[in-house]
Amino acid sequence: MGNRLTLPQKPNWRNKLMQAYSANLHFEHAKTDEPRAPPPFFKFSDKLDIHSLIEAPHMTQPPKPELEPKFEAEKAPALNRISAWSVHLFTASGVIIALLAIDALIKNDARMVLLWLGAALIIDGLDGPLARKVNVTRYAPRFDGAILDLVIDYLTYAVIPALMVYHFGLVPPGWEIPAASFIMITSLYCFGNRDMKTDDNYFKGFPATWNLVVLFFFLLGTSLITNLVAITALGLLTFMPLKFVHPIRVVRWRVLTVTLTVCWTASTFWLIWATDMTHASLEAPLVYGLWLASSVYFLGLCIWRSAEDWIKR
Repeated sequence: MGNRLTLPQKPNWRNKLMQAYSANLHFEHAKTDEPRAPPPFFKFSDKLDIHSLIEAPHMTQPPKPELEPKFEAEKAPALNRISAWSVHLFTASGVIIALLAIDALIKNDARMVLLWLGAALIIDGLDGPLARKVNVTRYAPRFDGAILDLVIDYLTYAVIPALMVYHFGLVPPGWEIPAASFIMITSLYCFGNRDMKTDDNYFKGFPATWNLVVLFFFLLGTSLITNLVAITALGLLTFMPLKFVHPIRVVRWRVLTVTLTVCWTASTFWLIWATDMTHASLEAPLVYGLWLASSVYFLGLCIWRSAEDWIKR
């Protein structure tokens, strides 16, 4: 007769569990020399009691917390959804303002370019609080308003001011393209920086507000070489851990800051609209003084907060 084929036997899971428990029991006895009762799921019978194994006190897991039902924006009240999308539309209107600024640029109308950029600045200052007020992330979750805001801001804060530097010759001859390129490249880092804001809502580094820089060039009547030096310095400050104030979101001294922001905005529009800009200090000295004083306040606040952090280090 040939060799008999031996089939593998099914493992006895009860014996394996008992062996594992016995090994652990032996180890515990070596330390305590005290008898230890078998776990509640072992029944000394021919069959393992599955129910007692499942219901063993030390084998049970804590109940899982009930998950909050997923919110479906489509089922939200129509008024909430309309409000959320209206804020997105308000933000998107900034691109039309940018187009009007470019049209004025082509027509060599620096006054209208600055006025349109001012209107875009107001939209950018209001859309954030409005978005938080109506909770756009909840009622319009499929559309990212933050990305929309960054796209329009890059156009109005960096691209159009860079075109103004080039088109109106605000730097020495031959430096128009390098200066405009430097503005747009450093601004890309600013808008792509995940750590753009500090914990107290200041900007970390120069926040690429080149629309304001070009405004100062016109109202202060600075020389071409001064403009080039300022562009270089501010572009480099983009990468420095200095603090630049956000006029709305910074909590410390907010009432004073917001009040001076309103004064600065009103005086700026007046100087652009009602004066020759290059001779604004002579044509409207009181308004010019208010504008200059509020500008010095913001500059001093940035220097003071940066120095305060440097001293704490």
